[in-house]
Amino acid sequence: MPFDPMYLLLVMLPGLLISGGASLLVKSAFSRYSRVGTRQGYTGAQAAQILLDRAGIHDVRVVQTQGYLSDHYNPTSKQLALSPDVYHSNSIAAVGVACHEAGHAIQHARHYAPLWARSALVPMAGIGSNLGYFVMLFGLFIHPYVVLAGVALFGMVLLFQIVTLPVEFDATARAKRLVLEAGIVSPDERTGMDRVLNAAALTYVAAVVSTLLTILYFLIRSGILGGRRDEERRTRRDGSGSIQWLGGTSRTI
Repeated sequence: MPFDPMYLLLVMLPGLLISGGASLLVKSAFSRYSRVGTRQGYTGAQAAQILLDRAGIHDVRVVQTQGYLSDHYNPTSKQLALSPDVYHSNSIAAVGVACHEAGHAIQHARHYAPLWARSALVPMAGIGSNLGYFVMLFGLFIHPYVVLAGVALFGMVLLFQIVTLPVEFDATARAKRLVLEAGIVSPDERTGMDRVLNAAALTYVAAVVSTLLTILYFLIRSGILGGRRDEERRTRRDGSGSIQWLGGTSRTI
């Protein structure tokens, strides 16, 4: 399949701008507020532990993991894993990230429905991520129905990303509220923390938009949206003088 300018304009460039811009905002905000310490001096690990203790959660371990901004909560192992820059630091950025992850642990303990829904979607999203794009791509050479099958598969990725939005937004909202209630940060310090967490939330929105643009491209390119275009009705002439329509029947001319 030759390079398609539509893919560049509809998917690649917007995707790079949106995802790259969101990632740049996160790194910029984290870098800025990682140099500003909190007055209380709690490290990220200590702040997360305080929130867990206040929530009555005693079966979650706060551990250190490797990588830059690789922080996450694992509901299976009940481990709240913090990167070195977050685990050991008492900066506003580190405390914000750590308490956001503690928010996920609290969601898990409180049986927050979107979190459980997201966990249930993980296997299907994995299948859709591995197969969906290639099925959509091959469908352009075979038949629009094959593209639709690929869209259904890739749509599981989109569904997972959409369900992820309330999970992440809620964890951020919990962190913002609980750090003040626990006295971990002051109101003016929380302003910086908000900027870090709000920037991080944009990365999840960017992922949804990028996936939507990819699906939209294949729907348009296959002719499912906007009508069937001449370039989508690729033809192939065989030795009998007939034209084989892609995904259709042949006729003699």
